[in-house]
Amino acid sequence: MNRLVYKICPRAEWALAIDCGSYGGSAVDRADGFIHFSTAAQAPETAARHFAGQRDLVLVQVDTARLPPEALKWEASRGGALFPHLYAPLQVSAALRVDLLPWRDGEGHMFPESLEDA
Repeated sequence: MNRLVYKICPRAEWALAIDCGSYGGSAVDRADGFIHFSTAAQAPETAARHFAGQRDLVLVQVDTARLPPEALKWEASRGGALFPHLYAPLQVSAALRVDLLPWRDGEGHMFPESLEDA
C-alpha cells in the first residue's frame, strides 16, 4: 500500500490539532468512527465530492510508517476502491507537511505539485 496518505480538513481544525498534539477527526470522521484519508490519486475527487466550494482548507501529508499499524486499515469505499482509514487519533508528529488547499471558482481546489503517492 501507499506510504503517503492525505487528510483534507479546515485550517482551523488542524491549528487546534497542533495545539493539542493530535487530530481527533472531523464531525464526519467521528460519526463514522475513523479518520478518512485519501491517496494522492484519490485526494482530488475527495475534495470535489466532500469539500466543493470550501475555502481555508489544508492538505495534510501523512507518513503511514508513523501511524500505529493496527489502527490503519485499507477498506473498500467508492466503487470498491481501497481507502485508508485511521481508527485512532492522528498524531501531529505523523504529518510530513501541510499545504494550503486554495479554492478557485471554476477550477476547484488547487493541489500542490508535491502531491504524490510513495
